[in-house]
This record gives sequence, structure tokens and C-alpha cells, in this order.
Amino acid sequence: MTQLHDLRLRLLVQQESERIADTQPHDLDLSVVQARCLCWLALLADAHEEQAGDAERRGDVEQAMGWFADSMRLRDVIQVVSSIEIPLPACSDRSDPGDEDPLAA
Repeated sequence: MTQLHDLRLRLLVQQESERIADTQPHDLDLSVVQARCLCWLALLADAHEEQAGDAERRGDVEQAMGWFADSMRLRDVIQVVSSIEIPLPACSDRSDPGDEDPLAA
């Protein structure tokens, strides 16, 4: 069952990678990639929490704890990914090439 889950996850990641590449063939927008990653991570965390609840209802405490721990790890990853500051393309387009960073002086 775990192998099936891993294969399904790999397929989802591959499909999402292809969608990103198709929609952004020349200019890859990292903020879009970050947003999509966060969406997928949130969906995975929710699914793990549901699995934990199902296992708990069945009385399988060990399995429930495993699923719950995985969901918490995913939530930690969500925090890390969301904390990465990626400049939006519109913000970087507004600056003039002649502008100097005032902190660099």
C-alpha cells in the first residue's frame, strides 16, 4: 500500500511539474511554483490527518500516530516553504537598472 501511495505521489508531482512547464515555458515564475507546492502540501497534510482519524476509529493507535506524525512533518514543511521569500516578477520589473541598493553603500 505504501508503494502505491508513493507512486501516486510521484505521478501527481510529475503532472504538476508538466503543468508548470506548459504554462510557463519561457519565464518560470517561482512564486507560482511556491504557491502550487503549498497547495499540494496542504492537501497531503489533510489526507494524512484523515488517515490518522480513520486509523484511530478502527482502534489502530500505532497507525494513527504514524499518520498524525507524518501530517505534522508536512505542516512543518509548509511553514518552511511559506517562509521562503520569493520576489514577485512585477516587483522586480518596476526597478530601474540604474537604481542602486541603498544598503550596499
